[in-house]
Parts: sequence; structure tokens; C-alpha cells
Amino acid sequence: MSDIWKTIAELGFEVHPDRIGTVAAKIASLSSRSDFERVRSSFGPGIDRSLIDRLAVAWEDMPNLTPLELAAALRGASATASLIEKRETVEMVWTGPSTGLVASRHTEQVFLEVITSARRRLFLVCFVAHDIETVMTALQDAIGRNVEVDVLLESSKDHGGKIDIDSIDTFRNRLPSANIYAWGAESKSSGKWTGAVHAKCAVADRALAFITSANLTSAAMERNMELGVLIRGGPLPVKLDKHLRALAETEIIERVA
Repeated sequence: MSDIWKTIAELGFEVHPDRIGTVAAKIASLSSRSDFERVRSSFGPGIDRSLIDRLAVAWEDMPNLTPLELAAALRGASATASLIEKRETVEMVWTGPSTGLVASRHTEQVFLEVITSARRRLFLVCFVAHDIETVMTALQDAIGRNVEVDVLLESSKDHGGKIDIDSIDTFRNRLPSANIYAWGAESKSSGKWTGAVHAKCAVADRALAFITSANLTSAAMERNMELGVLIRGGPLPVKLDKHLRALAETEIIERVA
């Protein structure tokens, strides 16, 4: 696939349809590709400038593509992305005794699917993580594909948390280029009660979300009864990704690595 079509597709998924409409209208008004630099500053806020840079470079490599054709391609990519996001499917995910009467996916299998499906960004949340080499290897592979990996974990007791194991230190050592977060001490405490990062989920590219009872441990993957759901498409993966990133941007969760 040509880089320009990849970039157009990414813009369709990443940028709000209204903003794509503005960008497409500006491009359609151009008399030629050489006028692109003149209008790019008027595309407005909330758009990934690196994608616009890539679009400009890719368009230079495809000089026969007219402004009207590029504008139409952008509108088509945005409409396609909107349709895909509305098509939601939900699967049950289970680890534990099986009756053979109800079909379900296995927890470890689904964690790996979400991680390996990520192409741009992945956010993982867990209470405790240790002794789960397959997941760690998949995360390392994701980083090798230039996926932005964010991980929120409960702190160890030595750092004001509620677990004996220092999962954060493990991830810091194994995934040095990942963004590791912890719940800030001030925001997690209320009077005499202190909260904990007890959520367990993973979301990839705002398109695939896994919500589960399972920690990232061998016990959860092999021996415990664990229940979850895998949501593909629809609004929930988008909302979950936005919420987790908002927690980071507002510093409710603090980057520790």
C-alpha cells in the first residue's frame, strides 16, 4: 500500500470527521499540490501535525494526485472509519473450568490478541503483573513495531501501594521505552482510606478493548476463574482510551518511567 493511502487512512481514524471536513475543504480549494504549505496552518487545532507532515511528503511522491482527489480520499477514509467504529462485537472471555456447552475465549489468548493487534498505541491497566513471559514478549514486540505503549500498575508497598511485588520495577526494566504510570498518592487517598489500581483492561488503537477480572499473572492465566469481555469496534474502546489518557494528561496518574 502506498504511503499516501496509509496516511489518509490514519487521518480518517485519528481525526474527528468535522476536522477532516475542514482539512478536505481547504485542500479541495487549492489549484495545485504546490499550494499545500499555504493552507496547512489553517487546518486548526486537535490534529496530529506529524500525520500532516507525512501527508505532505507522500503527496510529493504522487504528483498526479489532484487536490480534489486527495480531498475526496480524506472524506472517504473518515466515513469508513466512522462506520467501522459503529460496528461493535462483544465476546465472552473465560479462564477456569469448562463445561463444553458455552463457547468462550481464553484470557491469555485475548490479552495477546489485543497487544499484537496494536499498530499505533496500546494502554494496559493491571493491579499486579509478574511471571507472564508471553505477555511481556508481546509487549516488547509491540514496542519494536513503534507502538506507543502505556501501562498503569498498582505501586508496591514500599512505594505507598498495596502489593508486595514491585510490578512497576519489572516493567521499567523489561520495557524501558514504555510509559509506566502509577496512581498518585494524593489523589488515591481519601481520609483514612487509600484506593488501589484494581482495574484490569487493555485497549489498542481505540478499536479493541479487553475488560477482565484477571491480573497479569500465571495464576490468572492458568488456574483461577477469570471472566472478561472483548469489545471490538463501537464507542467503548474509544471512550476507554480517552479516559485513560485523560487520567495521564491531568496527572491523576503519574508517569514513573
